[in-house]
Amino acid sequence: MRIAMIGTGYVGLVSGVCFSDFGHEVICVDKDAAKIAMLEQGKVPIYEPGLDVVMNRNVEAGRLSFTMDIGAAINGADAVFIAVGTPTRRGDGHADLTYVMAAAEEIARLAKEYVVVVTKSTVPVGTNRKVKEVMIAANPGLEFDVASNPEFLREGAAIDDFMKPDRVIVGVETDRAAQVMAEVYRPLYLRDFPIITTDLESAEMIKYASNAFLATKITFINEIAALCERVGADVKKVSRGMGLDGRIGNKFLHAGPGYGGSCFPKDTKALARIGQEHAVPMQITETVIKVNEEVKRRMVDKLLDQCGGSFNNKTIAVLGVTFKPNTDDMRDAPSLSLVPAMIGTGGKVRVCDPQGQHEGEALLPSVSWHDDAYAAATGADLVVFLTEWNEFRGLDLKKLAAVMAQPVMADLRNIYTADSARSAGFTSYVSVGRPDDT
Repeated sequence: MRIAMIGTGYVGLVSGVCFSDFGHEVICVDKDAAKIAMLEQGKVPIYEPGLDVVMNRNVEAGRLSFTMDIGAAINGADAVFIAVGTPTRRGDGHADLTYVMAAAEEIARLAKEYVVVVTKSTVPVGTNRKVKEVMIAANPGLEFDVASNPEFLREGAAIDDFMKPDRVIVGVETDRAAQVMAEVYRPLYLRDFPIITTDLESAEMIKYASNAFLATKITFINEIAALCERVGADVKKVSRGMGLDGRIGNKFLHAGPGYGGSCFPKDTKALARIGQEHAVPMQITETVIKVNEEVKRRMVDKLLDQCGGSFNNKTIAVLGVTFKPNTDDMRDAPSLSLVPAMIGTGGKVRVCDPQGQHEGEALLPSVSWHDDAYAAATGADLVVFLTEWNEFRGLDLKKLAAVMAQPVMADLRNIYTADSARSAGFTSYVSVGRPDDT
């Protein structure tokens, strides 16, 4: 099949590359000339493990190409995917659909024959029907169908998620569109991965409901962690005991500094807004949003305690600033709340992150960047583990403590234990939700 992918951001590029690996002919389109030039040179503008290898393999095979010419890309395409950004709209928390509707209108004006227009971007319920209206207004004579195909890719594991999905959701209105989408995902059908066909509205809602539920699990365990600290329980043992219940599961039950990233903050806000617009308040989701912000403030208090009540003139080494490991994504990362809180009250922050500097330099302009954890910690009064990169899981804690001015640790990802920190020479250690904190 011939597929056009509009947008080469995280979702669009990963999806386009993986579709080409299915054997389809894929053309990825973007208006950013620098990005297209980079892709044509075989360079990936985002950090996603293994993506460059799969991309270049399919470019060499002639199945994958990149262009700024949307007309050429959609000419003869069986399916055109819209994978543009839907950022949170300022003022009301809703998803901004400007780019989605602009893409839909442009597709309608340039398409010359039947095509299925597939919304891959995360969009509020009812968006695909609005896409249809926009396209009809732009080109009343065009024969087309719309489909909703939300993504469920975890940053850092996106290729595996695409190739071996828990499920694929396809929302359609016609049998013809369903047949096209079945052909698009034929390699997954043949390997018996679940392909769920629904109406448009259900497909749109599945995405928001899924992300809101996962955000709720994270926020729930963070609240439990706060209670564990007060009553002397160990949140890691509590999480394990809960997760072994098949009805609950162990994923997303890891206490930490709150959720962040490109999906959970944006999608919980959008779902809350959808509920408000339809007079069905999403009270649990609204509370999740509120509590997640409170978790970040509680982490600031925890760090403040480790600094003796003041960040002023203290040097703090922060290990990890991306919202999770194996990505360079800084969107709504907890670091964007914690680091400014330290700097704003006189702290000097030194950062080490394997992939975060490219985006982080603009978002955290007052920090100094270092290539390794020991360099960042040299002369520091506090070391903070904020992202659980593998590089930070096996550090020589004795060496780390030795280079610090004050060997004090805040382990906000529960990577280490109080015993291991103290035996290495740390005079104070604090984690999240565990009674062995000092």
